Amino acid sequence: MKKIALIAAVALALPFAAVAQSTTPAKPAAKAEAKKKAPPKRQVTRKAAKAVEEVTPIGDDTNIVLTDADLEVAKRVSLGKAQCELGADVTVTADEKKPGFFTVSTKGAKYRMHPVESRTGAIRLEDPRAGAMWLQLGNKSMLMNQKAGLRIADECQTEAQIAFAAEMKKNPPKALFDGADGEKK
Repeated sequence: MKKIALIAAVALALPFAAVAQSTTPAKPAAKAEAKKKAPPKRQVTRKAAKAVEEVTPIGDDTNIVLTDADLEVAKRVSLGKAQCELGADVTVTADEKKPGFFTVSTKGAKYRMHPVESRTGAIRLEDPRAGAMWLQLGNKSMLMNQKAGLRIADECQTEAQIAFAAEMKKNPPKALFDGADGEKK
């Protein structure tokens, strides 16, 4: 029985082997000519890429229309340089030409962001083209790359956020299950 199966398998494979042998491979000389005609690939150095990025203006998102709620969120954005953990920093500046838009920059990256209303009340700026998001709470902020699923900068604080965090330590907010008189229920 095994011999019959082996003979049948070989018989089925023979026509395919004949077809594979009948095709003629390309001439080695033709391959060499194709390699000669192809232009050499140029590598761009990191320094050159950074120089081009610094002088390239950030795209104008003319198709984004901010709502009144978005403009109200924009008024609460904390501007300036925020010191982050691990020695990083993030700078948030308002766009003078287009109200409600911001430039968020950190070492090696620059984003053009606009506010997006959030259900939690947190201030959220997004750059949908780059997939970046700046999330600002009362006591800290973070910069994330949503496409890559990474935090670019975390535990960032401006002077106002440092003061807010210190106030929270002095007068902690009531716990969720505390009553009006401060007793646990």
